[in-house]
Amino acid sequence: MTPEQTLPRLPPLPALRAFESAARHNSFSRAATELSLTHGAIGHQVRALEDALGVALFARVGRGLQLTPEGRVLAERVRSALLDIAAATQDISRRANANQLTLSVFPSFAARWLVPRLGHFIEQNPDLEVMIQTTGNVVDFAREPVDIGLRMGPKPWNDLWCELLFGDAYFPVCAPDFNHGALPQTPQQLLQHPLLLSLDEPWTPWLRAAGVDAPEPRGITYSDSHNLLLATREGQGIALGREMMVADDIARGSLVRLFDVSVPVPFSYYMVCPPALAQTAKVKRFRAWIWEEIAQQRAQIAARAKARP
Repeated sequence: MTPEQTLPRLPPLPALRAFESAARHNSFSRAATELSLTHGAIGHQVRALEDALGVALFARVGRGLQLTPEGRVLAERVRSALLDIAAATQDISRRANANQLTLSVFPSFAARWLVPRLGHFIEQNPDLEVMIQTTGNVVDFAREPVDIGLRMGPKPWNDLWCELLFGDAYFPVCAPDFNHGALPQTPQQLLQHPLLLSLDEPWTPWLRAAGVDAPEPRGITYSDSHNLLLATREGQGIALGREMMVADDIARGSLVRLFDVSVPVPFSYYMVCPPALAQTAKVKRFRAWIWEEIAQQRAQIAARAKARP
């Protein structure tokens, strides 16, 4: 652009940000929370934008909001522009921090799988400064300075580079000295013991696969699989464990697997990042390392399965 090619007059950026957030959430209140503003401030910014454009961007529907056709068109264009700006600024920042690798990981995956192995990566890559963000929220790469997300889900990340790491299956596990070492010998006998519950994996599918006709058990329910397995290791009951998440405990002898029946986990583990970041050296190095760790664990699991009587 030459000095003569000046930009046309634009609405204030704060008004566009307020509108984009309100449009994405269909709520002034949620937009206010996201942008650390008041509900009134969001409303003022949106009304100022509507006055400047001479059109209504939102319509009231009951107690909620709905974009008008004009608002829908503007929301798509504004979000695209803001994402482009965010991507450009973050690309510059990341190029300036080529030796910093930031990962966003679910807390349970970090505790059960990643962190115990991460020392190997750091030893192999001493020039990289690794930062771990543990969160249950899906990372917004356009707004957060994150290089890689490690996520479990049904692959909804259409705008990102996405690679399947592994699927999983679950089965009952318990501490070896649970019930003074008198472990259940048949799936039906599980019902005689406390069964620990997870929000993610109900018992019913496994019980049916094992030929046990019983309703979903009741008891202590954990929202975090790491805490579930800590309680199991302490002998508080029997839990369903995902194979890749309990493999290390089984190898150490702190947990034992009960029965050969397993049920597939409905979601898989993925590595995701913006397409441009997937081509950076630091992401390629992490990708190569994680595949080595996965292959090593799979080989160990296969060896134990072959040795099982």
